[in-house]
Amino acid sequence: MFRRWGLPLFAVGCASFMMYHLVLSHRHQPDLEPVVTPARAPYAQVVAGSGLVEPHTESISVGSPLPGVVEEVAVREGQRVTAGDLLFRLDDRELKAQLAVREADLAAARSNLARVEGRPRPEEIPPSEAKVRKAQAALTAELDLYARREKLVTTRAVSEEELISARQAVAGAREALEQAKAEHELLLAGAWEHDKTVARAEVARAEMLVAQTKTDLARIEVRAPIDGEILKKKLRRGEYVGTPPGQSLVVIGDLNQMNVRVTIDEQDLPRFQPGRNGKGFARGDAEAPLELTFLRVEPFVQPKQSLTRDATEMVDTRVLEVLYSLPPGRRSVFAGQQLDVFIETDSPVKGASAPRQLTLNK
Repeated sequence: MFRRWGLPLFAVGCASFMMYHLVLSHRHQPDLEPVVTPARAPYAQVVAGSGLVEPHTESISVGSPLPGVVEEVAVREGQRVTAGDLLFRLDDRELKAQLAVREADLAAARSNLARVEGRPRPEEIPPSEAKVRKAQAALTAELDLYARREKLVTTRAVSEEELISARQAVAGAREALEQAKAEHELLLAGAWEHDKTVARAEVARAEMLVAQTKTDLARIEVRAPIDGEILKKKLRRGEYVGTPPGQSLVVIGDLNQMNVRVTIDEQDLPRFQPGRNGKGFARGDAEAPLELTFLRVEPFVQPKQSLTRDATEMVDTRVLEVLYSLPPGRRSVFAGQQLDVFIETDSPVKGASAPRQLTLNK
């Protein structure tokens, strides 16, 4: 009985389930609205690019010229500063101690130079003159003794040896007088010019070391290079900071005027026309276009850094950077915000049959 009626009923049930599943799988699904409406090109022919909002001064990354421990952080994010205002300061105890040592060395070098250039001292001249007079008196005495002995030698009251000794004593006294005169002249001549040059060089070297330390003391007080706002602060009091290349501790920029840096892929460059204005759309806001005024082209095509991870995009893609200015006070945008940018052009896309509306999908 089961074989006669059960198997046919089971086959009919399976067939019905299959037909129901096929009907459901081919049912038309309603179109879903996107969560965020993508920006659409406002012109018939456009060159599309990705824009990045930046201050008109660009974002200036300030680092530390010297390594050290942060002693004071004088700013916060969003604070308005003027050129020369203190941003942060490093610990200065070691440099102050070094400055004290070098200032002492400078004082010693200056004293040595004054001693060298002050020769002869006034109180050194009278003793030197007295030595000359003493040597002159000794020579006179020896000459008198020699003259008397020379007269007595003929009477044999004085031997020949005593006369020779007296003559040698006269010669020695004369040399002593010449030495005293030479030393007196050397004293009056003052220091040797080369000694003065060496002393001056020591003073100059000590002055430069003091100036270097004072410069380092000034450098540990890092100050704002321009008038602007603090966009980012990446340090805290007590942290140790070094001096690696490209270090960014404080980012500053003038937000009174904002620019947009637009990157255009190299395959779109033949259609790009410098001087044409464009429109930008903030991500997530496709209804409020921003008018962009052409500023300049940075004439260097460079490797693309912000890749979109598209499967067709190659790492060796190169882009051209073009700067546009935003209207001041039109609406609030932030430095670092991305825009979808459309630039008007008269050159259609090669291979296109007719102008069509372009959409920039990100």
